[in-house]
Amino acid sequence: MFPTVPPPSFEISKGQRTVMLLSEADVKSLLDPGALLDALEDGFRALAAGEVQSPPRPQITVPGAGFSLAMSAWRPGSQICVKVVNVFETNLDRGLPNHLAMITLFAPDTGATTCVMDGTYITGIRTAAAAVLSTRLLSRPGSRVATIVGAGVQAREHLRMLPLVRPFERINICSLVDDHAVRLAAQHETAVPRPDVQAAIGESDVVCLTTHSTNPVVDASWISAGTHVSSVGYYPPNGELPPQLARENPLFVEHLDALQPAPVGCAELSGLDPSQVTTLGDVISGRASGRAQPDVITVYKAMGIGLEDLVAANLAYDRAVQDAIPTQSMRW
Repeated sequence: MFPTVPPPSFEISKGQRTVMLLSEADVKSLLDPGALLDALEDGFRALAAGEVQSPPRPQITVPGAGFSLAMSAWRPGSQICVKVVNVFETNLDRGLPNHLAMITLFAPDTGATTCVMDGTYITGIRTAAAAVLSTRLLSRPGSRVATIVGAGVQAREHLRMLPLVRPFERINICSLVDDHAVRLAAQHETAVPRPDVQAAIGESDVVCLTTHSTNPVVDASWISAGTHVSSVGYYPPNGELPPQLARENPLFVEHLDALQPAPVGCAELSGLDPSQVTTLGDVISGRASGRAQPDVITVYKAMGIGLEDLVAANLAYDRAVQDAIPTQSMRW
């Protein structure tokens, strides 16, 4: 018997295929914050073990308007994930989020599109979840007071997730706009608006920087011994994290690409020696230590990587498929 010869490629067409569509509301209903934390921990372990492809992100800049980042990742056993996130500051004046994103998933065996989903919510929750995971891994177990600097989307998501990793007695909210801090604090029983940022930080075990600031929003001298500091803001050429904090204390990142110039890495970390930096994955796998002493200040700086979108998007997609949750679809 001779092997079957496939027809020539010019005779083969894609035809119509069904693609799942997940709206922002769908994604919110499908993603459990606790499950996301655990899945990210496993994802960072896999990344450190070389099991995940998550290449550096390219950027398109629209002068005077904003920028667009493309982020992709794949791990065996999951759908291929590609996200485009657009950051346009003036959107807030138009009643739109300043971060807008879409995610597309592709079957790893054929490359065919399987799902198109909102990525705006995922961008917010996965960024906060990675920072909160750093709190679970690196903060002192007895931590009782946290301060969130900022009152935007990241602050909201941090406020939701911090209680999942430590039994905080109080979470301070600090913002340039006092009313925003008051309104955000009203969403959680342990949250308190604090207009005095320095005083709030001075009493904190955990400090979370969640702004979109072009310059440092705290002074390194305000941070007490034993505090864990996380920073998720991304705004080159400077950024919200005081460079002194990153250079004088144990520093933890998602990936060593964080040391590259923007848009791949973080402006605050530019020029640092990779040997001085530890990835979350190496801490999780036990290849590196986390907090060495109770009085050490630990610092986590996020850059945002495709792995995080891969984990969150596959969680949402898998649950929709496994639970046969009614969703929209399109033929293309």
